Amino acid sequence: MSTDSDRQCPVDGEIDQQEMIPSKKNAVLVDGVVLNGPTTDAKAGEKFVEEACRLIMEEVVLKATDVNEKVCEWRPPEQLKQLLDLEMRDSGEPPHKLLELCRDVIHYSVKTNHPRFFNQLYAGLDYYSLVARFMTEALNPSVYTYEVSPVFLLVEEAVLKKMIEFIGWKEGDGIFNPGGSVSNMYAMNLARYKYCPDIKEKGLSGSPRLILFTSAECHYSMKKAASFLGIGTENVCFVETDGRGKMIPEELEKQVWQARKEGAAPFLVCATSGTTVLGAFDPLDEIADICERHSLWLHVDASWGGSALMSRKHRKLLHGIHRADSVAWNPHKMLMAGIQCCALLVKDKSDLLKKCYSAKASYLFQQDKFYDVSYDTGDKSIQCSRRPDAFKFWMTWKALGTLGLEERVNRALALSRYLVDEIKKREGFKLLMEPEYANICFWYIPPSLREMEEGPEFWAKLNLVAPAIKERMMKKGSLMLGYQPHRGKVNFFRQVVISPQVSREDMDFLLDEIDLLGKDM
Repeated sequence: MSTDSDRQCPVDGEIDQQEMIPSKKNAVLVDGVVLNGPTTDAKAGEKFVEEACRLIMEEVVLKATDVNEKVCEWRPPEQLKQLLDLEMRDSGEPPHKLLELCRDVIHYSVKTNHPRFFNQLYAGLDYYSLVARFMTEALNPSVYTYEVSPVFLLVEEAVLKKMIEFIGWKEGDGIFNPGGSVSNMYAMNLARYKYCPDIKEKGLSGSPRLILFTSAECHYSMKKAASFLGIGTENVCFVETDGRGKMIPEELEKQVWQARKEGAAPFLVCATSGTTVLGAFDPLDEIADICERHSLWLHVDASWGGSALMSRKHRKLLHGIHRADSVAWNPHKMLMAGIQCCALLVKDKSDLLKKCYSAKASYLFQQDKFYDVSYDTGDKSIQCSRRPDAFKFWMTWKALGTLGLEERVNRALALSRYLVDEIKKREGFKLLMEPEYANICFWYIPPSLREMEEGPEFWAKLNLVAPAIKERMMKKGSLMLGYQPHRGKVNFFRQVVISPQVSREDMDFLLDEIDLLGKDM
């Protein structure tokens, strides 16, 4: 039988509620400010949150798959400035005015969750990830120490472990970063640290001329990282690719030998699995052989193509990725975990990440804490404050399971195949090449050019078609589709299928709408 004294002594982790209720005190004046309890109107704030959430539900979530809605409500910048109340004033706005602003923001923003948004390498709405984002925004955590973010650190550990398994490593390390560009920079710096660790403390002055190699089709973040890290963009060697956009291994080895002959110090090769424009996958096994022969760090930028690892049917695109030293993989792309959700995964398990980036801030990473400080993973990051991005992916993975994520990849690539077959059937549409992934690159040739010989005049005129159609589709709001010139080829469309909300009918509409908008050109 319990006694009164038993009830008066809470066990570890329990809180006496009476102790938590502050006693009311008289007002005091400090530095001209009257301190007399909280000044925030909690009831008004709670009501605003409730009404704003209702607005988000009605105007964003419920309309996410409605093809009758516009993808965008285009306005030029100066006109949009006039339509939006952007000015910040001395006095605050009332809640009804703030809700009007929220409605305007939604109305004039691009609906990236619309089934006909094909403009980027992300699209669609994952409901589970969205709820996870609502939760993390409300909780406002920072993932650096276990004491302030216990749940989210354990979630990140679990997600990284599972992603490492899909790469094919038995163990490894990793961290979630704000973008694949940052993951690539992390990898570049990590490879340099492994090659010459003294740079961390002594700087670049005594270091050799470091050289890295990457595909001519690589993401532009490789040049930015080399510039930011002091390696220099002139020390990035771009290896030629074949007609499909894949790095040519023989050309890579030639460049490595040439760099050594010139007295430079090669230290890194960055291969790409899923290039931004063509969706090409570099031959990883052959590149790994070269890296092993020359003792070079192999990083694979699989920011776009990494999600194919979830599919037993398509993971062969990344054959050999298990031989990489590091991998960048963005679940916010094909797997729709919500921007941003980007992981750097490292095969090393000797705390190389921590050794490279640790600054041992004594006010955060005390070694005499009452719990296992190995869970204080923030010192592996160049950031201090860091968002719990892994939680979005974890929630989606828990909801769909591995098989559901696999189906998401398989369906996107099946829809891509359908679109390719339709393009081949239609007059006025021409593929650049057979796609390897979800990037479908094609020209639309209007009737006025269909009988013209493919000479300089033809290509000059065709170069003007995609930008003109893009302008028309955005002003109409019917769809959004990217275009670009690329390595000597004039402007062409790049269509990317991601969202499971996209239907076969949307693929048909895409081609019909392009023809409708461009047939008079």
